[in-house]
Amino acid sequence: MQIREATAADWPAIWPFFHTIVAAGETYTYPRDMDEAAGRESWLLSPPGRTVVAVDEAGTVLGSAKMNPNHMGGASHIASASFMVAPEHGGKGVGRALGEHVLDWARTSGYRAMQFNAVVESNTRAVALWKSLGFEIVATLEEGFRHPRHGYVGLHIMYQRF
Repeated sequence: MQIREATAADWPAIWPFFHTIVAAGETYTYPRDMDEAAGRESWLLSPPGRTVVAVDEAGTVLGSAKMNPNHMGGASHIASASFMVAPEHGGKGVGRALGEHVLDWARTSGYRAMQFNAVVESNTRAVALWKSLGFEIVATLEEGFRHPRHGYVGLHIMYQRF
């Protein structure tokens, strides 16, 4: 697996899994009916943000991550990131590889920490992954997320200081 900068040419490969994940409404706070133009604008970031894709040896896009300052001004030393893995490529280490890549980027870019603002409590695979990479849950907004199957569930704020 290779992780490289995403280009506009990658969007047609990202959009199908982006759309599927967002429309399911189980892991992201994006509107479930987000259209392609809004999805592209929110995912393919301009500097100081950055978007990458994980690809296999054939060039197939397996997943993507975007990373950016979490705040502006006096809090711009805290990074954030978001991740999506194509469902058919889940469980193969793509999320972990993207997570490790993003953490390396944040550290080498001079950030002092990374904060995830909205990790859905019922997304137990993601919560376990982030904990295994050194994140801790610093707060949970009780009933902060309306899950389509589980009803109101917590929304974790996860943090890692470098």
